[in-house]
Amino acid sequence: MSPRDGLADAPMLALDDPAWARLSCAHGVALGVPALLAQLDGATEDSWQSAPWQALWSALCDEGRVHPASFAAVPHIVAALAEAPERACPSHFVLPASIELARAASDAVIPDSLIDGYVAALARLPLLVGLVAAPDWDETLCASALAATAAATGQHALAELLLEADDVDAVLAWLRAD
Repeated sequence: MSPRDGLADAPMLALDDPAWARLSCAHGVALGVPALLAQLDGATEDSWQSAPWQALWSALCDEGRVHPASFAAVPHIVAALAEAPERACPSHFVLPASIELARAASDAVIPDSLIDGYVAALARLPLLVGLVAAPDWDETLCASALAATAAATGQHALAELLLEADDVDAVLAWLRAD
């Protein structure tokens, strides 16, 4: 149980588990994914293009496609957020949200051995958002956290809207134009 959110940690496939060799990602076998996930402990960049985020995006949710390794990775991403909320960046929220949206859109099957960890990690996201939210968040981080909450609670259309609305002021101006 995490002292920060009071929820039990999601079951995770250990980073050194040989089962990663049986999971696929966008690049084939997911052997490199555990090393990327291990780097999240020290990741401080807030850009999806920085290491290790860019490589994780490429392997786990490239062009909206998900793979078994995507579902194994989500509990690790959420755990990294729970352990170091002061380092929250948009990818902590957007990558799990995007994986869930891609799963729902393609009706991808979550392997039985990974479903409990994946579902538990998603369930943890809304509470973590509330715990790590800060008044100094920029619009991108706030929209990312809200999108993760929406995706985790099954509000996929709302999550997609939040992820796609690059210019909130322009969207609001358009809505108010009538």
